[in-house]
Order: sequence, then structure tokens, then C-alpha cells
Amino acid sequence: MGLINQQIDGLRRYLKRHSAIAWILSILWVLAIGSITFIWNLGSVGLVDETEPLFAEATRQMTLTGDWVTPYFNGETRFDKPPLIYWLMAIAYRLIGSNEWATRLPSALAAIVLMGMGFYTLRRFGMPLRDPRPLSTQQWLSAWIGAALIALNLSTLIWGRTGVSDMLLTGCVGLALLTFFCGYANPTPPPVTVLSPWYLACYVLMGLAVLTKGPIGIVLPGLIIGSFLLYVGRLREVWREMRPLWGLAIILAIVLPWYVLVTLANGETFIKAFFGYHNVERFTSVVNRHSAPWYFYVVVVLVGFAPWSLYLPVAIARLQFWQRSTWQQQPRSHQLGLFALFWFAGTFGFFTIAVTKLPSYVLPLMPAAAILVALLWSEQMTQLSPQDRESLDRGNIDRRSTDRWGMKLSGLLNSVFFLGVAGGLLSIPRWLASDAETPALGSSLQASGALTWGAAIAATAALVVFFLLYRRQVRWLWLVNLVAWLALLSFTLMPTLLIVDAQRQLPIRQLAQTVVNLRQPGEALVMISLKKPSLVFYAQQPVVFMRDTRSIVRYLREQAHSPSNVSSLLLLGYPEKLAEIGLQTRQYQTLDQAGAYQLVRVSKRELAQLSNRV
Repeated sequence: MGLINQQIDGLRRYLKRHSAIAWILSILWVLAIGSITFIWNLGSVGLVDETEPLFAEATRQMTLTGDWVTPYFNGETRFDKPPLIYWLMAIAYRLIGSNEWATRLPSALAAIVLMGMGFYTLRRFGMPLRDPRPLSTQQWLSAWIGAALIALNLSTLIWGRTGVSDMLLTGCVGLALLTFFCGYANPTPPPVTVLSPWYLACYVLMGLAVLTKGPIGIVLPGLIIGSFLLYVGRLREVWREMRPLWGLAIILAIVLPWYVLVTLANGETFIKAFFGYHNVERFTSVVNRHSAPWYFYVVVVLVGFAPWSLYLPVAIARLQFWQRSTWQQQPRSHQLGLFALFWFAGTFGFFTIAVTKLPSYVLPLMPAAAILVALLWSEQMTQLSPQDRESLDRGNIDRRSTDRWGMKLSGLLNSVFFLGVAGGLLSIPRWLASDAETPALGSSLQASGALTWGAAIAATAALVVFFLLYRRQVRWLWLVNLVAWLALLSFTLMPTLLIVDAQRQLPIRQLAQTVVNLRQPGEALVMISLKKPSLVFYAQQPVVFMRDTRSIVRYLREQAHSPSNVSSLLLLGYPEKLAEIGLQTRQYQTLDQAGAYQLVRVSKRELAQLSNRV
């Protein structure tokens, strides 16, 4: 322990003398973790059905038609989301082509920029909880740990590598909140008559958030900032500083042009679909059967932010947020932890109240959770009382004074968590054995060794965590989790994604390419019994999706008697589904087969015969 304390003191002196080197290493740290987590193999996996291809194809249509106002998918308007994500993807398409890499690049960059801003904010304001003097070492440690935690959690990893709007919204909202706090905590604020550049950035980012996902882009930051300022008793004071009328003008200048243009182009259809269905109804009622119990987001945060979520109760409790008068007396620059708590709780509470529930909805709270846990760990690494420090130097400190029961309990759960991960990874082949769509997936994963590697890494991490708990070295548990996360990402998650893609998505891409090569002019493409929107993107043509047998037969009857000059159509689906609707092998030409799917061509003459029998 004495040696550890000497190393920390040495680190403090080194950082003070060589701040430029510290900043260079920090930038490399953020870029390295961001690149490994979000850039590495970004385009090596095909678009994942079913949401991601909707964004990709709507963007492709924008680039083809030149209509940058109204998004379309499969010949129909798509008013689910505003256009910012499409515009950014379209820029990437123009630069590097219409592919998976370009589709996901805006999400990846949003996550990396959020990491960088999180690092900067923690470096400036990651203060000790009770010591009124800045402690440079803790600020550096909280920044390094916090930036890593923002990236290295399951939720951010998934949506930072997915071409949908959730990570872009999280980036815009997170950056808006961080820039607000930088303006709020700035030790040398500009005159009240001048709008702080930080507040200006906050307004711009809220406007971009509204262009990403609608009113939530201003409602959520406004709720968090307002409740925080009410709690610390500075609402009127900061209200004057922020000059909200200017802020509203800035936000409207960003968002109004598109909202006006899309309303003029589509009228009531847009208003009902976007504001009514995708905003009001999602908050007040269940949409698309996405219902869940009230505790749904407890599970989402516990799993999505694991294993760091196990330390969230301790990180929150250390703030003693119930002591309002104490927090009101704190300097603004010492309130980052409290602000992160309001950020976390405000997001969690808002979406818990909402009736429609999806795991991605609470993604914006993950940076706040990372800040809370980073402040906890940096304090564990650096903060000792003068009496403890003197005892530590003599080598006779009572370790119980620094190893709190909460950290021990969290560490014990941490060890159990890794054991559970090890057991779960080894059980995956059995879970997948009954998957009719990909029957060989479980055996392929087992043969790859990725699951075995993952189980070994998790089991080793569990043992190391338990050993550190036994030695009462809880301050180093964050490092074990960090190394284990990076190892699991490299040796298990990435190889597993490639195998799953080869089993599930690659067959659709192969059949889509066959459609591109063999489709006759005007020939319709029908996908029966299932819906894979990625087929539209890869086949680069509209697709008719039919699920139940009765609808399929009705559609085929209509096509058999249509006056079109096209003499056939293409069907793609499970072979057994073709037999179910009455088609025999002699009645169609098999063009290709991949995975569990078959692509066939059926003439209208055969369809007419089919319609007479069914």
C-alpha cells in the first residue's frame, strides 16, 4: 500500500510537470479505445434486420432521387425520424459508397466525439467530492476511466456500431448536456449580456438533437437542466446567463426549415405520422407491441452497462444527494457528479413513464452512468484522509477505513457476474440448437473457439476480482474490468458477430445479388412468410412482403390476372412455405438457394393454375 501511494504521488508530480505529454497520451487513449470499440470491423458485418436497413435504404433513396426533405423506404414515406441521420449517412455514401461502413459511420463518430467531450469535462471538473481544492491526479484518472466507460458498455457498443439514429441522438443530447455544464461551471464566465460559447454550443446541439429524433431532443435536456438548477437553487441566476430567447431562436433556426418544408410537401400525413404516432402515441400508449413492465429499464441498465452497473448504487450513494444544503454551498465546478445524477435519473424516469418501451430509449443515460462510476473509481484511487495517508506511509493503516462495505459487495457481485458470463457463453450452443432459421449457428460458434475464449477470459476475470477483494485492493477492480472488456470484445464479441452474420444475414445478401443479376425488367420480387428489409437495400428494388398464407395466396391470384406484360415474378422464402401455398417443384424455376431461404421464379400461367386449386 505504501508503494501504491508513492506511485500515485509520483504520477501527480509527473502530470503537473508534463501536462502536454499527458494531453497527447490522453488523446491517443480516447482514439485507441474509440477505434477498437467503434471503427474496427465496422463494415465487416451486413446490415442487421430489421431496423438498420430501413435507415440505409431511405438514405440510398435520398442520394438517388435528390429529395432531401421526404424520406422513403420501399416506395412509401418514412416519417419515423427527422432527416439528420439520413443526411449524415448520405454524405458518407457520397464519400465512400452505399455500404455498411458508410451507414454506421455517423453512429461511430458520434460515440467517439462523445467520449472525447466526456474526457474533457471530467478532466476539468472531475473534482474530489469533499476536498475544496482541485486534485489534478483525480481529474486525470476520472477522465481516463470515464472516457473508457462511455465506450466500453454493451449498450453503447451495440448502437455505436449500428446505422440507426439512437447513437446520434445520444451524442447530440450528451454533448448538449456536457457543453451546458462546461458553461455553467466555467470559473471565468463572460458578462451576462454575452452568450457564453458553451451555452451557444448547447443550443446548437439541442437543435441537432431535434433534427435527429424530434421534440425529445429539447425536452430531455431541458428537463435535466431545469431540475438540476432547481435543486441547487440557481435557476433564475443561470436562466439570465443562458439568455433562453436567443437559445430558442438558435434552435428554431436549425430545425424549422426542414419541418416547414416536409409539412408543405406532405401536409397532414406527416403531422399525424410523425408528431401523432411516433411521438405522442409512443409516450402515451403501446406502439408496435413494445410494452414492458415498470422495472424494464432497471434490467436494461443492469445488463447494458454491465459490469460497471454493479457499482452504480455506490457511485450514487457517495454523492449524498439528499444533503441539498451542502450541495447548494458547493462551487459550481464541484457539482459534476450531482449533474450526472440528474442526467441519469431524469432520462431513466422520463422513459419509465413512457408507455412504449425499447432498450435503446435509455441509451442517453449511459454517459451519465459512466461519469458517476468514473468519479467513484478515481476517488478510490486517490482520496485518502491526511490521517490515512500518514498511516499508509507507516504501513499500518486499517484498510477498513478505505474499503467500504458497498465496494466490497459490488466487487463480490462483479466476480459472480463474470462467472455467470462464463457459464452463459458455454451454454449458447445449446440455446441455439433449436433455431430453425440457422440450425448450424450453435455448432459453428462452438467450433470457432470464440465462446471458449470468452468463457476463459470471464472466469479469469472473476478469479482476479475475487483475489483483489481478498487482498482488500478494491481500487484496482476497474482495471480488471477494463482489461476483461477489451479482451472479450477482441476474442469473443467480434468473432461471434462475424459468424452470426455469415449464418443469418449473408444468405439474404447472396440471394439479393442473384436478384440483381437475374431479375427481368419489371419482374416483382415477393418475400413470403418473413420480412427482411435488408433485401430492399441489397437487391436495390422494391420488395413486396407477405407473411400469412391467406395474404400470399390473395396477392398471387391478383398477380396471375394482372394486365401487366411481365410474365413472371420472383418469390423468396422458406422452401416449405412454397409447398404450403400450393406450389409444387415443377411449377417454378429455382434460381438460387442460400441458408434456409430459396429464390424461385414463377410464371403467371402457373400462378393462374395455382389460383384455381387454392
